[in-house]
This record gives sequence, structure tokens and C-alpha cells, in this order.
Amino acid sequence: MANTRSDTLGEVVRNRRVERELSLRDATKKLGITPSYLSDIENDRRVPSEEVTRSLADFLGLNFDDLMALAGRFGQDAERYLKRTPTAGMLFRKISEYKLPDEDLKKLLDDIEKLSRKKARER
Repeated sequence: MANTRSDTLGEVVRNRRVERELSLRDATKKLGITPSYLSDIENDRRVPSEEVTRSLADFLGLNFDDLMALAGRFGQDAERYLKRTPTAGMLFRKISEYKLPDEDLKKLLDDIEKLSRKKARER
């Protein structure tokens, strides 16, 4: 997703909709939401539900994880996992406490992806 650090969720959604030459009303008809709801999202007055975020990502060809991050949401599965797995919560708190820079976080994500692929091969 072509996104600078200063872009908000609303700006990313609006920019992509405009890029695709979709009116607000045309987009909302296809998404099954009201024009006022999408307008509120685009103007950062409302944070969409996980379901609406998924629909926006699919419809506009945006990365769902990026949109969830911009929305400040973890998602229901991640929230359940954090509640069931105290170590995961501790890891998140340590990342926050140490204020790890984005570069380090990307390395952690790469390591997690490698670990996930390794575990999948072992099954």
C-alpha cells in the first residue's frame, strides 16, 4: 500500500476511492453501507468495524492488515489470542515499553513469518 506515515485511515480510503474514480454513493452501494458512514470513515470521525474494514480492503484493493493498523484495531481473533496467551500480551507491552522503531518491528514480523512457515512444514 502506498502510504506515508502521516496518512490516516480515512485519507488512505478516500485517496484509493478517488483514484478508482468512484463516487461516494457508488462505493457505498457496492459496499452495502450508507454514504454518511463512509464519509465519517473518510473524515476520520468513525473507526469502521473489522467486517467493514475487510470489505473496504477487498473492494479497494488495499491491504487489510495495514487498514486494521491505521484503524487502531487488533481484530477479534488477535484479541482472543492475547487474552488466552499471557506471554503474547507481555511481548506487546515490552515492544511498547521499549518503543521499538518500525525497522525493528518489521524484522520481528519477518521472524514470525519464518517461524510460521517452519511450523507449517513440520505438520
